[in-house]
Amino acid sequence: MSLIWNNKISVSYFGEPHDAVIGVTIDNLPSGEYIDAESIGNFLKRLYPKSLNEEKERRKIPVPRIMSGIKNGRTTGTPLCAIIQNPNIQTAEKAYVSSPERIGSSDYAGTSHCKGFDDIKRLASYPIHFIVPLCFSGALCAQILEKRGIYTGAHIASVHNIKDNPFDPVCISRDAVLSIRLKDFPVINDYKGWLMLDDITKAHEAGESLGGVIECASVNVPAGVGESVFTGLKNSIAQLVFGIPAISGIEFGSGFSASEMIGSQYSDRFYTDERGRTRSKTNSHGGFLGGVSTGMPIIINASVQPLNNNYMGLNKKTCFVPEAAVCVEAAVNIALLSNMIDYPNFCLR
Repeated sequence: MSLIWNNKISVSYFGEPHDAVIGVTIDNLPSGEYIDAESIGNFLKRLYPKSLNEEKERRKIPVPRIMSGIKNGRTTGTPLCAIIQNPNIQTAEKAYVSSPERIGSSDYAGTSHCKGFDDIKRLASYPIHFIVPLCFSGALCAQILEKRGIYTGAHIASVHNIKDNPFDPVCISRDAVLSIRLKDFPVINDYKGWLMLDDITKAHEAGESLGGVIECASVNVPAGVGESVFTGLKNSIAQLVFGIPAISGIEFGSGFSASEMIGSQYSDRFYTDERGRTRSKTNSHGGFLGGVSTGMPIIINASVQPLNNNYMGLNKKTCFVPEAAVCVEAAVNIALLSNMIDYPNFCLR
């Protein structure tokens, strides 16, 4: 398996899930960028919402320790390395039973990949333990982007069959994005959030697990960012989002529903607004045409599958969707910064 994502910025994970520490190295960050450690900590706290108390020990907040790449609070331009204390070191061997028939597990696929030489107790839990390094990286990238007015936020679009209100794909504002971050349970409609929490509680009591959908939006991304084929912004977002555990699908803008439209319904009509900006009256394209940003809000939806509800034979995890919302936001931030590095005047302040 690869633990390295490499575009203009590279992100590399290291360590083992049940070791005392895991870590991440981020290379090719612009130099001279002020980084607020407290803001990164607040971002990571969102991975452990108080509204979900099914696993109290999961709310122990890991504190990253930055080992290199920052001096006097600013990036140096050299690789930034952070180590993260693992708050949930467990002796999984005591409760773990390896079997290709274990429902919902990746044991068989992992063993086949490693030709039987893997440590399956560690391999099976690799992806979920690296959500903290992912979110650390995304939080750091977000700070650099937000200094240029680019903001990204995600909410729970649905859990099971309960749906939240969607973002306005045309007129979403910076404040609408930021308001989601202030909530312990990231939804737009709080009543729908209560219904979701009740559904999660009932599933937990029944020994079941639930999936859902995450909607993520980025605002103030300028037009012309990205490439048309393999290495562009749209591709980068997809790569990083699929690196999140339990993600089973992603769509941009109208996504799969576009297959049910005719061309005149799907095509967005562009115009020049009162500020001289080129905008579109609708946003079926989700902020991309030909793989390149159009200046409209970037809108994606990511599907989250139900997890194995007896994960690793230890604590049950009923619903990964709230954590996935934070992870998707982090992934989009990394992709945006990586593709914005070469944008004209981006690194000039």
